[in-house]
Amino acid sequence: MPRRVDVYDTTLRDGSQREGLSLTVDDKLRVAEQLDHLGVHYIEGGWPGANPKDDEFFQRAPMELSLGTATLVAFGSTRRARGRADDDEILRRLLKAETSTVCIVAKAWDYHVIEALRTDLDEAVRMVSDSVEFLHSEGRTVFLDAEHFFDGYRRNPEFSLRVLRAAEDAGAEALVLCDTNGGSLPHEAERIVKEVVPRFESAIGVHFHDDGGCAVANTLAGVRMGATQVQGCINGYGERTGNANLCTIVPDLTLKMGVETIPVDRLERLMPVAHHVAELVNIVPDPQQPYVGASAFAHKAGLHTSALARARDAYEHVNPDLVGNGTRFVVSELSGRSTLQFKAQELGLEVDGAALGGVLERLKELEHRGYHFEAADGSLELLMRGAGGWEQGFFRLESFRVITEQREDGRFVTEATIKVHVGDERIVATAEGNGPVNALDAAVRQAIGPSHPELANLHLTDYKVRVLDTAKGTGAVTRVLIDSTDGERSWSTIGVSENIIEASWQALADSIVYGLLHQGEGEGGNGRTGRSGDGRL
Repeated sequence: MPRRVDVYDTTLRDGSQREGLSLTVDDKLRVAEQLDHLGVHYIEGGWPGANPKDDEFFQRAPMELSLGTATLVAFGSTRRARGRADDDEILRRLLKAETSTVCIVAKAWDYHVIEALRTDLDEAVRMVSDSVEFLHSEGRTVFLDAEHFFDGYRRNPEFSLRVLRAAEDAGAEALVLCDTNGGSLPHEAERIVKEVVPRFESAIGVHFHDDGGCAVANTLAGVRMGATQVQGCINGYGERTGNANLCTIVPDLTLKMGVETIPVDRLERLMPVAHHVAELVNIVPDPQQPYVGASAFAHKAGLHTSALARARDAYEHVNPDLVGNGTRFVVSELSGRSTLQFKAQELGLEVDGAALGGVLERLKELEHRGYHFEAADGSLELLMRGAGGWEQGFFRLESFRVITEQREDGRFVTEATIKVHVGDERIVATAEGNGPVNALDAAVRQAIGPSHPELANLHLTDYKVRVLDTAKGTGAVTRVLIDSTDGERSWSTIGVSENIIEASWQALADSIVYGLLHQGEGEGGNGRTGRSGDGRL
């Protein structure tokens, strides 16, 4: 097994082939900055000449990218069949990109040579040799991606090895074995890499796709057998089921196998970079992704959290801090006292044992009725604060009424009237909205806004409704989740009732109280109004 490997990222080329992923040139430049910040060794920027976007990227990169760790790579293919390398448009465009390193792809499966290229095997080998030699003579460091290598080696190993030999003899510095169809299994990857590595002086790299769910395992097996370059994408992006996920490969190699990858002091940047790139490409991060997912070190079962209280590594395979993540304790009906105690500490709350026990029993009862506090951090915090004796004093609800009418012109109008007490003042406010929740939100803001002007900073960002027992039809219990933000902090609140308006009010009121609480008004306020046991104001 090698002491170190080079990390080659192909998010900007192979990763961008993921369905639904589209990058502007500005996006590509920003992603490249993040990859360099992480410390990868090579960034494959795209295929010059394949589209105007990649051409613009390579034009702007020298002026707009200041890479401190990574080397930018231009990707292309060998010369065309029966053509000349020094007159091939694809190779000329690779040179025009002016990167010090280029990577070209070549067919390493005889089936593809005959059926796709429609040429003979000898010509396919000459295409590799001529192309590498030409690029090498122009002063470029050349890597060869041997496409479909694993499938080709299983069918005709003699030809697949001839392709690699031709590239090495012509000056290629790295020979990358590609599992382009993504169907290889770890024992196959291990055997083939083991047989290939001793035959060549050039570095051997591996490039796996995840169609069989084994891309990461195959990559690790390849490194065990001597591969010294690993190719993949941040967050496992890529066509079909994706490429090998560098966010898993890097910590596996570094923390589990003792193989040097990115600079060790940058490993803690892994989660921030993974999530930053996800934001740039506009794809929601997978919360259950190993190492960097939001749930990677989240603990829900009471047995787990009680063990973690005594020994952190009891249910965490690595220290999450090493990859920029952290331990989280998820509160649900599966929680025990330890989970709630950890959550209280996380929130900076002091809750004694008796109160904690009461919260636990109430939480289990509420979740049995349909509440889901794992998804409602704001409501959970208010519930726990109430257990410690805190009562919100921002406003007290007397009553509200919501009316929806269809008018003669066909328009639907919803009107909400709310009666609240702010301190010693009774306020009645009426507002219209495009629906019950919108009208209630407008009415409560009108009523308490003058006393709490910071309410203007709070905004609802999402409203979700789920019917919990569909068999009851229109009489079913409904769960409402509301997401809110003040521009810096985001939170979620919940309401559950057979009446969707009541459920919506519960979630809306919790959202407002939570937001005001964290806007600096302190705990309490005028006129103490406690939360009832079912989470309502």
